[in-house]
Amino acid sequence: MPTLTERNIEIVFPPEVKARKFDDSSHGLPCMKAVDFVVECPDRCLFIEIKDPEDPRATASQRKEFLTELHSGRLDTDLKYKYRDSFLYEWAKGNDAKQIYYYVIIAIASLSTVELLHRTDELKRKLPVYGPRSGTWKRQFVTDCAVFNIKMWNEYQPRFPLSRI
Repeated sequence: MPTLTERNIEIVFPPEVKARKFDDSSHGLPCMKAVDFVVECPDRCLFIEIKDPEDPRATASQRKEFLTELHSGRLDTDLKYKYRDSFLYEWAKGNDAKQIYYYVIIAIASLSTVELLHRTDELKRKLPVYGPRSGTWKRQFVTDCAVFNIKMWNEYQPRFPLSRI
């Protein structure tokens, strides 16, 4: 089974899934932001981004800075660009035939369901998931997106168990 790791968080994927680390030098364009993982399932593609301010190696100042970015909305802007640049990269490669789902995991155990739903709504507005009101788009830019913490990810995505190493 393919397993991918981001810092000390690990996701295990079933054998029929092709998963790769994307946020490294392999894509060759340091000018572009990138999601952590691109996961090709038989029926869809997942872009997964992991944020882990509770990493034991993170300093108190790093945690505080992350929470400021999270609550101010600046994190949403960064997540938007990670998706857009990753989408553009995959589109330019010709890998745009499947619907794309964007999942963000914020590894803060204390984030409530209400906070996660609010973060999801903000991200949907920034991407934009629904396209222009005019309805002129013939294709979806992103099928859906959601923000999870580790507990919620494992409840809603049991096929892809996530754990802290």
